[in-house]
Amino acid sequence: MHLTPREHERLLLAAGADLARRRLARGALLGAPEAVALVCDEICELAWDGRPYEEVVARAREVVRPDQLVDGVAAAVPAVQVEALFPHGSVLVDVDAPFGPPAAGGPGAVRAADGTLELAPGRERATAVLHNTGELPVWVSSHVPLDQLNPAVRVNAPQGRYRLDVPAGTAVRVEAGAEREVAVVRIGGDA
Repeated sequence: MHLTPREHERLLLAAGADLARRRLARGALLGAPEAVALVCDEICELAWDGRPYEEVVARAREVVRPDQLVDGVAAAVPAVQVEALFPHGSVLVDVDAPFGPPAAGGPGAVRAADGTLELAPGRERATAVLHNTGELPVWVSSHVPLDQLNPAVRVNAPQGRYRLDVPAGTAVRVEAGAEREVAVVRIGGDA
């Protein structure tokens, strides 16, 4: 069977979620990979069923309780993002604190080092304008090439392949009907 990368990822999430459900059924605690897979699977299914974005986010926070996790997982996973297919198109669903607020400085906490880090050093940078022609807000995540965005988002960018010039794992929200100017960086290996 030939699968698109999106179909492959969706089936992988479903398998991880199945593992999480089996562990929970026997009273075992969840580690980060299976807990995240379970939340993402539920998000994708709620989106598929056409539930409103706000409801999807709210229900995603109820899927896994903090007491169902191995120590440190809640702190190690401050947010979950997954591209979900709603009836109106693909939307990046962003859920902050999916397992409840972690204890500050507890096991698994992420602590930033001093100093600055240049992202994508030496790569060409530019500005682009994103116009959301859809009826719902759209999140554009850091890793997605601008030529592969939700079809509701029109992109005015320089020639070549670009992505947002933001830290990995972050996203930019473009409100319904709005335009937003963003910093972009050329994707590595692009001529």
